[in-house]
Amino acid sequence: MQDNLSQTFAALADPTRRAMLAHLSKGEANVSDLAKPFLKEMSLPAVTKHLKVLEKAGLIIKTREAQWRPCKINGAAFKDASDWMEQYRVFWEESFDRLDAYLKTVTSKKNMKGKTHGRKK
Repeated sequence: MQDNLSQTFAALADPTRRAMLAHLSKGEANVSDLAKPFLKEMSLPAVTKHLKVLEKAGLIIKTREAQWRPCKINGAAFKDASDWMEQYRVFWEESFDRLDAYLKTVTSKKNMKGKTHGRKK
């Protein structure tokens, strides 16, 4: 059994599923609407499998209204992934800040050397 974070990242790894989520980020849509852009490249059962992966990961909620199968994003499911990535965002920002400070000192020393050697006597 996979943990929720692994299921989330596995679901997000596929560009078709990310495109479906992008569509749903604009609002609720039924399965037929979500399938339309992909039907030239894949069958409706393949589209349905992608939706099942998103649903199993908890990223979307699919309901049933008569013959319609409306889907919507489950924003809360993205929180674990967001929290996990946040710690690495902080790490990289701190690393870039240190690199920036280092580069400023190197550039400053280089400019100082150039000024002392380039002076006319």
